[in-house]
Amino acid sequence: MRLFSATLATETNTFSPLPTSLENYRESVFFRAGEHPADAPRMCTAPLFVARARAQAEGFELIEGSCFAASPAGTTNRADYETMRDEILGQLKAALPVDGILLGLHGAMVAHGYDDVEGDIIERCRAIVGPKCVIGVELDPHCHLTMKRVSNADIIVLYKEFPHTDVVERAEDVLDLVLATLRGKVKPVMSVYDCRQIQSYPTTMQPMRSIVDRIMAMEGKDGILSVSIAHCFPYGDVPEIGTRVLVIADGDKKKADSLATQLGEELVGLRGKTAPQSLDVAAGIAEGVAFNDLPVVVADPSDNAGGGAPSDNTDILKHIIEKNVESACLGPIWDPIAVRICFDAGLGARIGLRFGGKIAPSSGQPVDAEVEIVGLKRDAWQRFGPTQVPVGDCAAVRIGGVEVVLISKRTQATGLELFTNVGIDPTQRKLVVVKSTNHFMAAYGPIAKKVIYVESSGPLPRDHRKVPYTKVERPIWPLDEGASPRGLIY
Repeated sequence: MRLFSATLATETNTFSPLPTSLENYRESVFFRAGEHPADAPRMCTAPLFVARARAQAEGFELIEGSCFAASPAGTTNRADYETMRDEILGQLKAALPVDGILLGLHGAMVAHGYDDVEGDIIERCRAIVGPKCVIGVELDPHCHLTMKRVSNADIIVLYKEFPHTDVVERAEDVLDLVLATLRGKVKPVMSVYDCRQIQSYPTTMQPMRSIVDRIMAMEGKDGILSVSIAHCFPYGDVPEIGTRVLVIADGDKKKADSLATQLGEELVGLRGKTAPQSLDVAAGIAEGVAFNDLPVVVADPSDNAGGGAPSDNTDILKHIIEKNVESACLGPIWDPIAVRICFDAGLGARIGLRFGGKIAPSSGQPVDAEVEIVGLKRDAWQRFGPTQVPVGDCAAVRIGGVEVVLISKRTQATGLELFTNVGIDPTQRKLVVVKSTNHFMAAYGPIAKKVIYVESSGPLPRDHRKVPYTKVERPIWPLDEGASPRGLIY
């Protein structure tokens, strides 16, 4: 038995001021065939990683293709996308015959000329291998679950958790189902329910916590092989945006249809009830300062690099400096130039520094201040689940009672290492401000005595009615208040 695996992935914010090119992939994940590290999966490469670990023991041969992935930003250059895609397709052709394919994709990638990159890749793979080859795909729940990819794949499994702490477990599920299908043990059939809504679904809080626990308990019982909820990625202007439910059953389409409908209708009933409340900057900081314990974690989802934002908005930072807030730390601010200046000045130096507020009007105005350089670290990283996320060279500067972490590789806050790398202990600060939507909760949730979500003027508005869509199929909630669910579409 021969399986082929490869990755091509990013999360595309089509409104981002930051374009995505081949160089961005080179800076993140860029492994040619056989080059993937052995220590841990990287962004979206878990299917290849788990297949490599299990191949010999389970009696199949793994042919490894290239793995390319970039941090979330704007639309990928067309020529660069086609170059990476065609390299992988060429590797697949050279590997023929293969019995199965394992693709690690994101699900919300857009390239110029391709609104549905993943559908394009899967469709081209299908054309190469024919109808009998079993194609299994792992996707991020912040994906656009298009009909092109559903109709061309045999198995699609999405991460269940947000923050995405179950990437490896879901890759194991994909491999299990591909192998079981090839061995004739199961006959997967898929059903998709379209809720016609754009919404956020953090799984660290109710009601999504109980829903995820419930669907996990359903899998492997009564003919249900897999259940996935596509949250959608709200900042991709593509036609098939929106929440969808995917159920895979063992040969029983009616059973899959029934469960997809049941769960889809439940999600429709939760419109406006799954995301945490967001406060404005002044109200959120005032609430955090008034709280009588520490640390209070303040999240800034509007400037989340994980959603394609620059991560250099200064709204919250300027406010806490002006209010003379003490015992506060904030990060990350992406500013490679400021980091370089800090390294040139050296640890302990006091210098005038301009930082932040660089990329777009939504970045706010730069901060101009006399700062003390209190931490420096080369080639730093932070943890996110089983992976290490590079933050590049980073510097910590102090302005009054506020410490700010500046990074040279753009990313969101995921691990405590973002601060501890440069000598800041977030457990001992009153306010810990993180630029992230919910991935921070895996590491910061356990230490937080309180979590507050604040909306800055960053480029990711939490009210999706403010997003200037042009391609989205209408009607859809909340853009259209009375939008009805479409129901079963596959």
